[in-house]
Amino acid sequence: MQKETKTPVLKRLGRIEGQVRGIVRMVEEDRYCIDVVTQISAVRAALRRAEEEILRDHVGHCVEHAIASGNKTDQRKKVAEIMDVLARADR
Repeated sequence: MQKETKTPVLKRLGRIEGQVRGIVRMVEEDRYCIDVVTQISAVRAALRRAEEEILRDHVGHCVEHAIASGNKTDQRKKVAEIMDVLARADR
């Protein structure tokens, strides 16, 4: 992962970690269910954004490198990896 991506992704994941700890406290404190579900939804959205940043970096660096290399096997492998990840994301 490129440093330009890694640093902001780590910050984002740190914030997400804090959000999850907050959700744990909410459950422990018997907070209103809808408020807990709302926070869970916010964490999922934040994770999706982190995932998008990482995928963007992967395409912009790893896939681009495979294309530039001219190695057909590596190119097919990178495309297959992305297709697998996108297929899993729909589940």
